[in-house]
Amino acid sequence: MTAANAAPWSMALKEAYMRDFGEESLWEVYGSTELGVDTVLGPGDHRKRPGSCGRALPSVEIRLFAEDGHEITEPEVPGEVFVKSPNTFVGYYKAEAATGAARRGDFASVGDVAYRDTDGFYYICDRKSDMIISGGMNIYPAEIEAVLERHPDIADVAVFGIPSEEWGESVHAVVVARPGRAPGNTPAAHRLPAQSRPREDWCLRSSSWPARRNRRPVARGPYLRLRRERPAFQVLGRHCTVS
Repeated sequence: MTAANAAPWSMALKEAYMRDFGEESLWEVYGSTELGVDTVLGPGDHRKRPGSCGRALPSVEIRLFAEDGHEITEPEVPGEVFVKSPNTFVGYYKAEAATGAARRGDFASVGDVAYRDTDGFYYICDRKSDMIISGGMNIYPAEIEAVLERHPDIADVAVFGIPSEEWGESVHAVVVARPGRAPGNTPAAHRLPAQSRPREDWCLRSSSWPARRNRRPVARGPYLRLRRERPAFQVLGRHCTVS
């Protein structure tokens, strides 16, 4: 048995795993140090519900809240995830402000944004802090990365926002091409919602990209770290490099 946790597995990674090891051995859970394990997705649901992290465990209650503070009860509408369970943390050590921001009564959050479908399955969009706001639209980098990862010419990708005088932020991506392949300027753009398509050229790999991509990736960690280091990116003309 394999349990996918700590960071979401993209559908491309799940498909690669299932080709090699079969679907019946793969489970996925959603949780955190602060909130414990909150949802479980069983082996029979990975292909039927791509992108889902499963349904809430029996001892867990999940609520979604909009930015204005109202609770979201309708399906397919993203909101910040708040969890109530026996395993929810009490607070951050000597950090009352951070603890207060993470709690709504008995419910707590680590800043993830998700939506639920009509059957109660949850889908994590991204971390709220990584959300791109472009032209007044909320755009989640993880959803774009999930599409681009399935492009046959792309080995890895990181998506983030860069400042834009016209749009506030523009969607930008750094992609690692597979050996001998060239994804082009807008790979798989037709599969993305209009607001999520890049308004500038796609970035291609620089020599300092922190990747070892001769093997199939087993986690999203390298480009999650890259996204946390966004200030290290420098825009050079219509392309981007890692300093």
